[in-house]
Amino acid sequence: GGTVGDIESLPYVEAVRQLKWESPDDCLVVHLTLVPYLAAAGELKTKPTQHSVKQLLELGVQPDILVCRTEHELTPAIRNKVAKFCNVNLNAVIQSIDASTIYDVPLLMLEEKFDQVVLDKLKIQDYPEPNLKEWNSFLKRYKNPKNEVTISLVGKYVELKDSYKSIAEAFIHAGAVNEVKVTINWVHSEDLNLNQVSSILKDSDGIMVAPGFGSRGVDGKILAVKFARESGIPFFGICLGMQVAVIEYARNVLNLLDAHSTEIKAYTPHPVIDIMAEQKSITNLGGTMRLGTYDCQLRKGSLAHDAYDSENIEERHRHRYEFNNDYLEMFEKSGMKTSGINPDSELVEIIEIPSHPWFVATQFHPEYKSTVHTPHPLFVGFVGAVLKHSKKK
Repeated sequence: GGTVGDIESLPYVEAVRQLKWESPDDCLVVHLTLVPYLAAAGELKTKPTQHSVKQLLELGVQPDILVCRTEHELTPAIRNKVAKFCNVNLNAVIQSIDASTIYDVPLLMLEEKFDQVVLDKLKIQDYPEPNLKEWNSFLKRYKNPKNEVTISLVGKYVELKDSYKSIAEAFIHAGAVNEVKVTINWVHSEDLNLNQVSSILKDSDGIMVAPGFGSRGVDGKILAVKFARESGIPFFGICLGMQVAVIEYARNVLNLLDAHSTEIKAYTPHPVIDIMAEQKSITNLGGTMRLGTYDCQLRKGSLAHDAYDSENIEERHRHRYEFNNDYLEMFEKSGMKTSGINPDSELVEIIEIPSHPWFVATQFHPEYKSTVHTPHPLFVGFVGAVLKHSKKK
């Protein structure tokens, strides 16, 4: 990308140089550059691209293909100029024009024959034509929704929306399946209090409480869970979102008024969320994280089982604290069910409230596995429930 001049990127560029030197026939350098448009002059300027390539050459790397970001079409003259002064083939100057959605980009690259150029340079022959039937079907549904819903995403990092990029994209994937446009109402959890929670969330068709670490904004997340649970609004919690759902239920249904997570309140009398016993002896903070893919067994008849249509699944984790199984029986008897359990550790992975229209929370991160071709089933189920709820309003 366009970071050749940054000191932070020098080790990476050097690694690319060595890789190219070691495997010249199996390595290809694609350089993404900018071709800005000067409105005052009414023309595209190639100098930024030329200088970027020059700096790359000074570091020992000759790009094989240039992908040029631009607001306007690259004319044949511009392409020829870039090719000549950057020492690449004319067909290796690829236009990457602004698109209405990132999901248009593969089709635009296909029009530019980017795939063919790459395959030819790597001497890969007899390759099949790309099958973009599913991709085009997704795009059609994405661009032509039949309905629209609003989901309030309650988080503590909403100032930087890219913090929840995977979740936002998962909503796009699930929205296309349900042929609905999902509009996200970004809600900062610190803005929620007893006086404002209803006015901020009352128009939501669905509520998601997003992942996070630390105590900041947790009280607002607990209020959001309570509002969703009592109002019958479809609710989806992820990671910390599941933990605050457990805390809210313990306080307001089980009457464990001081229930909390030991991450937030180390000496709470009711640690419904706690760190695993075997992790407490680990002093290195990173070592206490439960990372990577773990197995999960689903309870038949649950929303999770209906969504996955399977009894055994695998999902990715990134967290430190867990549901405290000492309270499991109490929760089960009062109406909050555990619909997903790790078969090895017996840790709770998914909780549900069957009496609620759609109330599901997961300790794992389902958004990590959602793609255009395989939208995550829990997101699909949640958006479907949100759509159903919106039609009843």
